[in-house]
Amino acid sequence: MAQSQIGETDHFWYRLQPEGVYIDSQRDNKAFGRAEGRLLLSEDNGRTWPHSLNFPNARHLTFSHLLKNGNVVFATRSRLYVSTDRLQTCRQITVKDVDGHDCLPHTPRDPERPGWYFHTLSGVNSWDVNGTEMLVWGNYCNVVGGAAPVNIYYSTDGGQTVEIAYTFGQSPHTRDDGSEAGGDQGTRLGNPDNPVCCRHVHIVTYNPAEDAFYACTGDHDKPEGYEVHWLRGTYDAATDRWDWRVLLSAGMNSRYKAGGINFVDGDLYWISDANCREPFDRGIFRCAPADLARPEKHTLLFNPGVESGNMIIQDNVILASHCAPASPLDTGLIVSLDAGRTWAQYDLKEFGKRSPTRFHEKNSEGWFRMDLRSGWITHGEVLFLKPKSP
Repeated sequence: MAQSQIGETDHFWYRLQPEGVYIDSQRDNKAFGRAEGRLLLSEDNGRTWPHSLNFPNARHLTFSHLLKNGNVVFATRSRLYVSTDRLQTCRQITVKDVDGHDCLPHTPRDPERPGWYFHTLSGVNSWDVNGTEMLVWGNYCNVVGGAAPVNIYYSTDGGQTVEIAYTFGQSPHTRDDGSEAGGDQGTRLGNPDNPVCCRHVHIVTYNPAEDAFYACTGDHDKPEGYEVHWLRGTYDAATDRWDWRVLLSAGMNSRYKAGGINFVDGDLYWISDANCREPFDRGIFRCAPADLARPEKHTLLFNPGVESGNMIIQDNVILASHCAPASPLDTGLIVSLDAGRTWAQYDLKEFGKRSPTRFHEKNSEGWFRMDLRSGWITHGEVLFLKPKSP
C-alpha cells in the first residue's frame, strides 16, 4: 500500500496514514489496523497487510497494543481480546479482579453505549519490568460511549490474561443513566469501598529508577472532592499484588491535572491539562519524583499557552499537542529536538480542528504515530511524524 504524501516543517516531516486502513498501533516494524469488518497486521510498517481477521465489530475498536512477543491485545468498548497467532484467530479475555474472580462488564442501560472499559489516551502502555514485559493501562472513559467503571489493568504474560490492578470508587456523577458520559442517576459503577473517585484515567506510566508506576486521573472539582489524583503503585511479582498510594489530589485548574507523564534518567516530566478558571497553572514541567508535591521544586520547561494532555519523550525528542477545542490552532503540535532546551509550535491547518493523541514510540523507520481526534475524543485520522536532526 502506498505511503501518503509527505509534508514538512523546520523540525519534522509528517504524513497521513494510507487510505483504507486505520492504523491503530505500531511497534518496531509492525502495525495493527482496522478496515471495514476486518482487523489487519503488517510487518513492514503498513506497506502491506498479509495478516487479516474477519471481525464485524472492527469499527468499535477502542484500544490496541502490540506486545514484544508478537501478541496483539485489543478491545471494542467493553470487550477485550488477544490474538497470539498473527490474527489467524482471536479470543475474548475475561478480566480478573484483585481477588481473582471474573470481572464482567455491567449490563448497560443502552446496549449501544456499554462504556469504554479499555480505551486509553496513551500509546506507550508496556515496559520491561525486571525482565518481564508488563502491560499496564487505565481507561479514559465517561466521555462518550456510555458510563464505565474506572480501572487500571495489567498483564504479565504477554496478554494471555488481564487483571485489575486498581479500581476507583463509585462516583455519583458517572452512573450509567444511558447517556454518552453518564450522570447522577442510574447504576453506580466501581468499587463501593474506595473513597477515591474520578471520571477517568489520563495515563499510567513506569519509572524504572524507582521500579514504580505512576497514574494521573481527571477531571473535575466536585462537591465531594477533587477528581484529579496522582497515584504511585508498586507491583510484587512473587505474590501478584499491588500497593497503590495516592500522592496528591488537586483542582482542575492545577498543573497536576496532567497527562503525557514520562520518566527520563529518573526525572519526572509531564504536561498540564489545566482548565476552568484563570490564571491557568499549566505548562511542561520537570522535577524529581520525590518533589512532585512541592511546586517550588518544579522546573517549567515551556508553556504552550493552552491545555494539553499528551506528550512523549524519546531520544531527546519531546513531542506534545494542543487540545483542539481549547486552542486557537487547528491541529497544534509542540516539539523540542534537544531535550527541552529549545521549543517550537506548529499548526497543521490542513487537517482541520484536530487533537493529536495516543503518541506511539517511533517505528523501525523513525516515525512517531498518533491519532488525530476530532474534538478531543472522536476518532478522525492517523498522523505519522518523523523528527529532523536538531
